[in-house]
Amino acid sequence: MPPRGVKQEEREFSDTGFFSTSTSSPLNLFGPALPLSGKPPILPKDSKITPNFIRSQIPERLFKRDPIKGFMHIARDLTVAALFFYGATHIERVPFLFARCALWALYWFCQGSVLTGVWVLAHECGHQSFSDSKALNDSVGWVLHSFLLVPYHSWRITHSNHHSNTCSMEDDEVFVPSSRSDYTEMVKDTPFYNALDIAKMLLFGWPAYLAVNAAGPKKYVGKKNSHFDPQSELFETRSYVDIVTSDIGFFGMIGILAWACVKFGALNVASYYFVPYLVVNLYLVLITYLQHTDSNVPHYRKNEFTWIRGAFSTVDRSFGWLLDDALHHIADTHVVHHLFSTMPFYNAIEATGIVRKIIGDHYLRDNSPIPAALWRSWRSARFVEDTGDILFMKDTDELNRGFEGKKGK
Repeated sequence: MPPRGVKQEEREFSDTGFFSTSTSSPLNLFGPALPLSGKPPILPKDSKITPNFIRSQIPERLFKRDPIKGFMHIARDLTVAALFFYGATHIERVPFLFARCALWALYWFCQGSVLTGVWVLAHECGHQSFSDSKALNDSVGWVLHSFLLVPYHSWRITHSNHHSNTCSMEDDEVFVPSSRSDYTEMVKDTPFYNALDIAKMLLFGWPAYLAVNAAGPKKYVGKKNSHFDPQSELFETRSYVDIVTSDIGFFGMIGILAWACVKFGALNVASYYFVPYLVVNLYLVLITYLQHTDSNVPHYRKNEFTWIRGAFSTVDRSFGWLLDDALHHIADTHVVHHLFSTMPFYNAIEATGIVRKIIGDHYLRDNSPIPAALWRSWRSARFVEDTGDILFMKDTDELNRGFEGKKGK
């Protein structure tokens, strides 16, 4: 029987015999939210389920890094992106305005999806899962991320810290929940305001994170916390050259885009590059937010946090088999990725089937359509209490009831 919330046709194993992490639909976008499968993964501190035990159950071949496969995926993505770009050059020849608008929207969505896949391949390099060579990994990652306006080493360092401290209230690097006391007034809980706040998060969350470490831990508040500052509190002194190198790649790409605006026109640069870039940003925030934000995902203060508890506090979500493939399964195999970040993504599907059997109900998965999952998480996972060491996020209604209670006194 499939787990709760998983349709029968979304079977555990594909026709090839390998575990399937994707839903049966190509785009998992429509329909109501489904129940989350699994229970809160609060492992006892003396649990026999350890990283070493889990690794011992996974074939060693799944940890083998093959740069040829990696370059094949890069070539695939860049080829598809080039074809989309070429196709877009013909859009203005279409005689009908409505048709042109529809085709531009389709191009932006498709190109943004493919370029997010390129971003994920650079993410693989940052985890050193692209090849056995750190020099090759960092060189490829720097080029790909610079093209997408990402300061590669700066992101690599803070992302590594996120993996070391996932769901730690003190030390996680991204989407650390707000506490009740962080709110000074009731939250406007209407569909309009919720949609507006979600849109702001998706559009501006990524640049805000890079610029001022938005949604990061409180320990950086009031300190230098920019990903572009070599002297930022985010980094150790030894990383100075890496941060400068990242800045060179980022601002070098800004220079190329400025030249392109002069040469080809700002509107063309916006149409062919900038809007797909915004779609990439949207994906990054959406994927990361949904991986670690749910009312069933525990967060820990330092007395209860352990690395494996944090690694299990991750939700696998399918965007549909077509988008999962385009995104190189960054969303639907994320539990395994947190357990073994140097495992190549192309082996993570098979490894997920093994890990799911080992950890049982501690494996969290949500096959809800992505918009429905986002809406549910936004409303049901808004804050944690100020006290306690194992915390679950509570909903907007609970937050606002606290203010209503204060008014009644």
